[in-house]
Amino acid sequence: MPPIRMIDSEADALTELTLQRQRDSIDFYEMLLDEIDRAAICDRADIPANVVTMGSRVSFRDENSGAERTICLVYPGEADISAGRISILTPVGAGLIGLSVGQSINWPDRGGAVHRLTIISVEQP
Repeated sequence: MPPIRMIDSEADALTELTLQRQRDSIDFYEMLLDEIDRAAICDRADIPANVVTMGSRVSFRDENSGAERTICLVYPGEADISAGRISILTPVGAGLIGLSVGQSINWPDRGGAVHRLTIISVEQP
């Protein structure tokens, strides 16, 4: 697994949100909690601009299919797939948080198939 970084306040909010919803899909939420646990937690000012954080516009490639997507990573209440706003509580969203440009991660989709996701670019809000 590549090293990741998260903003302290976002890590706290995501942990609380995940624990509230964990009963729905225990395996997925445990994976997100594991990501939060392994992240280097930083102040917002110390997070480089090329790191995926909440609100980031992220372009990534699925190395399995070669498909590229650009999404904005948001909290569940702001999600709108048709507008490209993907919730952190989706497999893709949880897999991207904390990664930086050039990093890749092997991450499962909703069906359990593992995809290798590579960050191409990150734009901060």
